[in-house]
Amino acid sequence: MAAIVYQTDKRSGITYAYKSISFWDKDKKQSRSKRTLIGRVDNDTQQIVPTDGRCRKDKQEKVLLKTGPVVAEISSRTFYGATYLFDKIGEKLGITNDLKNSFPDSYKKILSLVYYLILEKDSPSFRFEKWSALHKHPYAKSISSQRSSELFASIKDDAKNRFFTLQAKRKVDKEFWVYDTTSISSYSKTLSQVQYGHNKEHDPLAQINLALVFGESSMLPFYYRKLPGNIPDSKTVKHLLKELDNLGFSKVKLVMDRGFYSQENINALFKAHLKFLLSASLNLSFIRNNLDKVFNSVRSFENYNDKYELYTTTLQTTWEYSESRVYKQDIAKSSKRVYIHYYFNIEKAAEDEKTFDKKLMILKNEIESNNRIKENENLYAKYFIINSTLKKGIKVTLKSEEVAKAKRNYGYFALITNENMDSITALETYRNKDVVEKAFGNLKERLNMRRLLVSSEQSLDGKLFVQFIALIYLSYIKKQMQQNNLFKNYTLESLLDKLDLIECFEYPGKTLQVGEILQKQKDIYRFMGVEPPSSL
Repeated sequence: MAAIVYQTDKRSGITYAYKSISFWDKDKKQSRSKRTLIGRVDNDTQQIVPTDGRCRKDKQEKVLLKTGPVVAEISSRTFYGATYLFDKIGEKLGITNDLKNSFPDSYKKILSLVYYLILEKDSPSFRFEKWSALHKHPYAKSISSQRSSELFASIKDDAKNRFFTLQAKRKVDKEFWVYDTTSISSYSKTLSQVQYGHNKEHDPLAQINLALVFGESSMLPFYYRKLPGNIPDSKTVKHLLKELDNLGFSKVKLVMDRGFYSQENINALFKAHLKFLLSASLNLSFIRNNLDKVFNSVRSFENYNDKYELYTTTLQTTWEYSESRVYKQDIAKSSKRVYIHYYFNIEKAAEDEKTFDKKLMILKNEIESNNRIKENENLYAKYFIINSTLKKGIKVTLKSEEVAKAKRNYGYFALITNENMDSITALETYRNKDVVEKAFGNLKERLNMRRLLVSSEQSLDGKLFVQFIALIYLSYIKKQMQQNNLFKNYTLESLLDKLDLIECFEYPGKTLQVGEILQKQKDIYRFMGVEPPSSL
């Protein structure tokens, strides 16, 4: 069967169409293809204009391709199965419509780059041309590296915020929103937000931080923002609240880890009348002192949860809220109701105690062998009484009360919230926040963000946005795979590869035709919540 292949000349920018015929080479024992130039593609009409290769105008005017039976044998044959899935997901989640409303002139280019990023893991942008010739996709034409850079630079904040707003309105009304950050390393010395900071992966490079907001139930991202690499998590919450307010979100529920816990942040959340659920360290006096009130009753039989194999209890208490009022030049104080959920894991307690005892043994040996380490001097003084005589040498005695004090809260962890919920609901809600951590993994691995490869702020912002859109698709697919237990038979890559094999055929003047679809492929579509395309 003949097929039409399109190829763009990088020097002239002209796209040429070739008739490609596949055949079997008996000598080399492999499939081969023969290409014959048909003509160039008119940029305005997208029609193929015959040419002799030198673009002579007289010949172009004399010979034009005609539609109808004469050219029915010439077809476009491309891979369609995976991009069809993306088309339907985009319709289902409103991504296509929201992008069209936000980027009316370039949304098809954005979608095609998104599809490419998902299907061609780690592939550089210059490989898009080859992928484009083999796949049916929204833009339907090739995008060179230069054009993609121009596209990234054209993506402006107002259009992005319009998209964020439209997408967020589609989320589950009463679900919690998970907020977290990650670091992305960069070799660039020209990006202003690339700074040295606390790198979560211990890379010896400068970095930027990326913050994501996810729906805890939908497991889909709908907002992100870029932060300087030297900004700690606890300093980002106030800015997030302002951004959410600017986007029109007044009733928000946030789930955050202990890195965001601070008196300032909790006061800010109360001030904004937002619900929150935060992890809290037992080293904090507020959390530790309230644990003392229920310490003797936490590990009772009535508080044991068989499903999670831990003990749990909830304490209602008050938060001393304070707000600086500029117009009155004073500080307003009041008490706010909060709930602290305490959890005790006996296996975790035993493991922590074992680890601590091993550490004490190492410290004791360092003292007795007179091989003390400078960095451990405070620990020596805290946990040991050290006596030294000429006859008996060094004698080390453990400070039992200090050791017992250190071990007292092993196995405990706490969640604090201003939402009235039971401790198990709070635990399950918080544990669902790992969707963000998995999303960060998708961004860095599948979407080629382990290192930033752009040199301008505008290109970086645009590239992050396109990769964020790809993350929405990936998150949806992974959620469907998890819910339908597909990971026992497929990886994400193998599932997409299985669909990517499905071809489509386009003939001038005729409707799109889809190749054969196997039952397993139909099942995958339905597990994804999508009806399979009609096949031949």
